[in-house]
Amino acid sequence: MRKVIVMGAGGRDFHNFNVVFRQDPETEVVAFTATQIPGIADRVYPPALAGPLYPNGIPIRPEEELTALVHEHGVDEVILAYSDLAHETVMHKASLVLAAGADFRLLGPDATMLGSSKPVVAVCAVRTGSGKSQTSRKVGRTLLDAGLRVALVRHPMPYGDLEAMRVQRFATLEEIDASHPTVEEREEYEEPVRLGMVMYAGVDYEAILRQADQEADVIVWDGGNNDLPFYKPDLLIVVADPLRPGHEIRYHPGETNIRMADVVVINKVDTASADDVETVVRNVQEVNPLAQLVFASSPPVVEAGPELRGKTVLVIDDGPTLTHGEMPFGAGLVAARRAGAARIADPRPHAAGSLRDVFERWPQLTNVLPAMGYSDEQLRELEQTINAVDCDVVVTGTPIDLGRLVESRHPIRHVRYELEELGHPTIAEILEPVVAKATREVAGVR
Repeated sequence: MRKVIVMGAGGRDFHNFNVVFRQDPETEVVAFTATQIPGIADRVYPPALAGPLYPNGIPIRPEEELTALVHEHGVDEVILAYSDLAHETVMHKASLVLAAGADFRLLGPDATMLGSSKPVVAVCAVRTGSGKSQTSRKVGRTLLDAGLRVALVRHPMPYGDLEAMRVQRFATLEEIDASHPTVEEREEYEEPVRLGMVMYAGVDYEAILRQADQEADVIVWDGGNNDLPFYKPDLLIVVADPLRPGHEIRYHPGETNIRMADVVVINKVDTASADDVETVVRNVQEVNPLAQLVFASSPPVVEAGPELRGKTVLVIDDGPTLTHGEMPFGAGLVAARRAGAARIADPRPHAAGSLRDVFERWPQLTNVLPAMGYSDEQLRELEQTINAVDCDVVVTGTPIDLGRLVESRHPIRHVRYELEELGHPTIAEILEPVVAKATREVAGVR
């Protein structure tokens, strides 16, 4: 019996277990470890998901306990199963595991991707915050406009009751509300549902795929962080970010995505310098010269509301982009400055509770407040922080209506952003073979 620990962050780790280890009688997964996301350790992967080989489930422990767990259980192998790590960081973790006496392993896409009976378009990225969500929405809208039924399957965010989240399907905003989602989940689910797509997410992605296959003509995989797709794609679109030039070949597993990509969308070309765009182009062409390049922008548009020019503004931007994505700002800050804000308020002196820890852990955040809300308590802390800041207006670069979730004493202006291609090819042109294939299959069935 080979003893294994899976290092994760509440997503890829569970998928790798389900696909590779759940039914393997020669392997015992003794623990998952957890990091990146607050509050996901100290739980148990439940027996109903772990399967009959694990009648007591599998403990989920903080990653800081990894060395002790290896020694305690006599672990033979540790699997790294989460994303958006610098290559050097991956090797530091490998060195820690090797020094503890275990083997270190990465599971590749062929071992973990599931096959669909329907055409699959996967949207992945080189880093968190590159622009996957607006690219996925663009792909979904294009397919809907072609008369196809679209199921958008989102990379897991299983931060709640894992057994209850095994398969999640959302076709209305009311269904999203009823699931008591985190802010991050709302950011990913709400807009596609408004556009008419059916959203799937959860924990057991084989069960999710079989259900989505039954009601969709095309599956769109919407990746998380810079992770690899869980489903084998007919078309792999990878989004690169020239605001972080060079990261496309320096982060795991984003570089793998770039090397596998059929299409690379170079986003944010309107805000990046020409030199940085050229650096990304050069790096992509060096490692994957056959990939088609799509150049695009995601211009922030501020919705109607109080005047920003000459005002003091508190900016709230997407949490994962600012934290493990390591960006110092997002669309909200860009929009506030373009609108003529006189001063950007510093939220750090007013941070409440766990948000103080967020600012300590990610010191690049000096003038933006991450939209953290992984629990009801953290959402209250976000509300307290907003109301403690002295400002005229709050500008939010998160794609949800934050005013539905917190009571702000300041007026809120929301920033929206959608992908806009520059020149050719466009996303619609890239998708023509997929549309043709799906249309033929639909005609043969209906």
